Amino acid sequence: MTIVSRHVAPYAAPRLSTLPPLALYIHIPWCVRKCPYCDFNSHEARGELPEREYIAALIRDLECALPQVWGRRIVSVFFGGGTPSLLSAQGVDAILSDARARLPLESDAEVTLEANPGTFEAARFRDYRAAGVNRLSIGIQSFNARHLKALGRIHDDRQARRAVDIARATFENFNLDLMYGLPQQTLEEACADVDAALEYAPPHLSAYHLTIEPNTYFHRYPPQLPDDDTSAAMQAEVEARLAARGYVHYEVSAFAQSAGRMCRHNLNYWTFGDYLGIGAGAHSKISSAQGIVREMRYKQPKEYMERVARDAPVQSRREVSIDEVGFEFMMNALRLTSGFEARLFSERVGVPLTCLARQLDEAERKGLIERDHRHIAPTALGRRFLNDLLQMFLPAETTSPRWQ
Repeated sequence: MTIVSRHVAPYAAPRLSTLPPLALYIHIPWCVRKCPYCDFNSHEARGELPEREYIAALIRDLECALPQVWGRRIVSVFFGGGTPSLLSAQGVDAILSDARARLPLESDAEVTLEANPGTFEAARFRDYRAAGVNRLSIGIQSFNARHLKALGRIHDDRQARRAVDIARATFENFNLDLMYGLPQQTLEEACADVDAALEYAPPHLSAYHLTIEPNTYFHRYPPQLPDDDTSAAMQAEVEARLAARGYVHYEVSAFAQSAGRMCRHNLNYWTFGDYLGIGAGAHSKISSAQGIVREMRYKQPKEYMERVARDAPVQSRREVSIDEVGFEFMMNALRLTSGFEARLFSERVGVPLTCLARQLDEAERKGLIERDHRHIAPTALGRRFLNDLLQMFLPAETTSPRWQ
């Protein structure tokens, strides 16, 4: 196991008096085809998935991690990928059953499974529901056949609509993922995608601007994207149309029909909760009275399973120091349009908010946040220039931000 170390302040680790909520993330690393914009840990499936072997590795990984989370309840579960809907419903049922046998889940825990329209079968998704999945997140990206082809998606516009029909018939709670700022996309086409999604009245909708990430095909061979003015107009129009339909814009890219439809798993991330990540390349953030630890599992599925067999799935582990924990908190919490309660900082970070007094004063002076003694929130300007706002909280020795 590689231990990552760095120079830290004299009293190195934050001290927490209470532990935050704990979520469980389960990574399924395979997909049918790697999308040209994707920088997630996903691998094209070649032949039959080693489903049984991988599930056994997941459960052994969970068992190895149990000493870190004894006595804590799981508030949400998220199957991410890759394409988790490549797993059989029996496989999902086995994972959830084995997880419940080892960790207590809240009776109303949100259990989300990511799915791509090219893998939709009505019977399979009814079985997912019976296995305990109560929320579906569908990677639509666009309802435009030309744009789906440009994005390398395995589904077309008809399959996208069929997937939403199946989701509506099977799940009370579901999310649609959309992207805008696509290759050669016009403002009118971006608006048409939002209008198409709204026809289905999804309980939750995520709308992301396409970003070109390093180590992707699009980074090596950049497509022709809309200019900055057009992209800004797309964002403004997307937000306006969703607001007109009553959606709550509660996070940079997230919209919900009501507070009860906000993604509880992601809210836990954004409020600096804890999460245990199992599976190839999964990340964890675990708090204890001694401080906060971040871990990453081995990325390659085959190597991951081999390492799990030796009870050593963790590739890197580091303690989060006082000089960086403030930035990590702000990187998440300032994504929320309503901001956060000031007391939450000391509860989740283990140091007083006064340690960021200089940065907060500067952000307020520049009109990027608004605050009183109880609450801190990004202004409209702060949300528009979120990267600039977050940069103000970077530790002095850090030269580049680490957000997406």
